[in-house]
Amino acid sequence: MNTTAPVDIYNSFFGFRERPFTLVPDPDFLFWSKSHRLAFTMLEYGILTRSPITVVTGEIGAGKTTLLQHLLKTMPEDVIVGLISNAQGDRGELLQWVLYSLGEKFEPHASYVELFQQLQDFLLESYAEGHRVILIIDEAQNLNTHTLEELRMLTNINSNKDELVQLVLVGQPELRALIMRPEMKQFMQRVGSSFHLSAMSKDNVAAYIAHRLRVAGGTGEEFAQDAVSEVYRLTSGIPRLVNQLCDLGLVYAFSSEESVVTAETIDCVLADGVFFGAPAPGGEAAHES
Repeated sequence: MNTTAPVDIYNSFFGFRERPFTLVPDPDFLFWSKSHRLAFTMLEYGILTRSPITVVTGEIGAGKTTLLQHLLKTMPEDVIVGLISNAQGDRGELLQWVLYSLGEKFEPHASYVELFQQLQDFLLESYAEGHRVILIIDEAQNLNTHTLEELRMLTNINSNKDELVQLVLVGQPELRALIMRPEMKQFMQRVGSSFHLSAMSKDNVAAYIAHRLRVAGGTGEEFAQDAVSEVYRLTSGIPRLVNQLCDLGLVYAFSSEESVVTAETIDCVLADGVFFGAPAPGGEAAHES
């Protein structure tokens, strides 16, 4: 079977304007499952109520980054957003990440006190100009208890009764476990909004697949029901795995000149070993990609 056909031919064959299933987060394809809608509502709630810290967790590929990108598109103009991904490091390095995300130049060899003072001055100036500052930390499970405590200290910067910075932490389930440690009690007390993004149900997977097909310019019926059932069984409803398997299914259907992806098509993908999210023989579907 030839599975190396160019993507433009793949799209033309099915009548798509673009690939319906990719691994790159795209808010234009955002599907509002119940869990995703609740997660976004809690994000908005945390921001609107000026919660010091908002936490959203979910498995790898659950759609957290896509939600963040949608959130960024809906931010009011008076909000200054600093987006940090995969921040790591010791005391002081986190402040460098924060300043960099806010577009602030800093002296690389500045002391912790100097960096903190620079950030505090920036927050005070932004507040005086009528701006709110929100720091979004993606992949926050990579932080440790010391850096989380350093972040918590930032929420103590205030002017009268107003806090000058809000934190939004997004990460894998390990982040929630980290925050729940006994020594993180003070951090937990600053969390005003939180939500765990769960995998999609079978019905949601069916609706998700049809939604992405239609957004890409298709009919939404390019996958047979038995194929959808197989996709759910093999991915356990994790969006990133669904995307990966569905994309391969379309490639295989195109190569066989079939206009509909069937369970047999998905079985061929599995038999060729090109779907790395597939469960081991006799095992359960993977929850990570």
